[in-house]
Amino acid sequence: MTFRFIILLIFVLLIEAIPGSGRLKPEKVSFRNDSVRQKVEIFVGEKLFTCYIYADNLEKQSLYPIHSASGKIITRGYPLIPRPFERADAPHQLGLWFNYGNVNGLDFWNNSNLVSADQKSRYGSIKFRKILSQNPKKGELKVCSDWVDNTGNVLLNEETSYVFSGTSDRRTIIRTAVLTALQTVTFNESKEGLLAIRMDRVFEEQYKKPSKLIDADGKISEILMVNNDGLNGLYHNANGVIGADVWGKRSPWVSLRAVKDGEIVSITIFDNKNNPNYPAWWHARGYGLFAINNLGGREFDKKADKVIIVLLPGQKLKFRYKIVVTGDLGDNEINKIAREFK
Repeated sequence: MTFRFIILLIFVLLIEAIPGSGRLKPEKVSFRNDSVRQKVEIFVGEKLFTCYIYADNLEKQSLYPIHSASGKIITRGYPLIPRPFERADAPHQLGLWFNYGNVNGLDFWNNSNLVSADQKSRYGSIKFRKILSQNPKKGELKVCSDWVDNTGNVLLNEETSYVFSGTSDRRTIIRTAVLTALQTVTFNESKEGLLAIRMDRVFEEQYKKPSKLIDADGKISEILMVNNDGLNGLYHNANGVIGADVWGKRSPWVSLRAVKDGEIVSITIFDNKNNPNYPAWWHARGYGLFAINNLGGREFDKKADKVIIVLLPGQKLKFRYKIVVTGDLGDNEINKIAREFK
């Protein structure tokens, strides 16, 4: 081995170790099953990335909580593990999830265990059935669930693949859902959908109207408050639209950036070119709801063409999304990721 070769090898290794160089080595993904607590923990290297939770008392499955590569939690804690001064609203918005607000007239989006029994017939639930497979080499978790009405009647079967990956400075999720109709199923327009994350409070925009918050002791305060400490989230999309104005606009991606504990963290969600009605509309709100919706149509834009999808028994519908959690990302790199997302 020549001296020149050794120098070259050291140079290559140093380049690979530079954050943002794009050449960081992928870290090993592993799964830890906890059937008692009804969750699968997903690790990248030695660090917990997220958990797939499927508890019987939840109306859907979720990835919760989600951590950045440095270990910072990017998802809201409420309602499972509330943290001080979080907004105590929308208990159905938990972690990262996928569902919709108008399926055969049923609302799957807003359902939670706080909906009263006399109202439950208006809502649908997603019931976990089983873990199909785990492949640590690919970082892939496959699961199966059913979309059901309040009587347990199955409308749709969902088979979902999560592919997790990461380096020392980045975490990535690719979520692919294949929905198969067991009866005639109609997706009508609704702003409530489809893939969503409820973010940690630092990703919110500052606000003036008082809200119901979690107090310093972790309990819901009965006093409406304004607390903007640390709130610094900012959305932007592929067309240069920033802030709350990204809501209802169509874009192949939207990125949300904030500083948490002195570190820049960005979360970017990518639509896939093969999804219905690409590029999607965005149900992204300043209070921390970050959602992409391919079916909203005129609920976002009165001038849009009507969106309606009807599946006959046995027909399938596929949705595929990518979520990247990293530091500050420039638009050139985001657009490159978008182009490469097949």
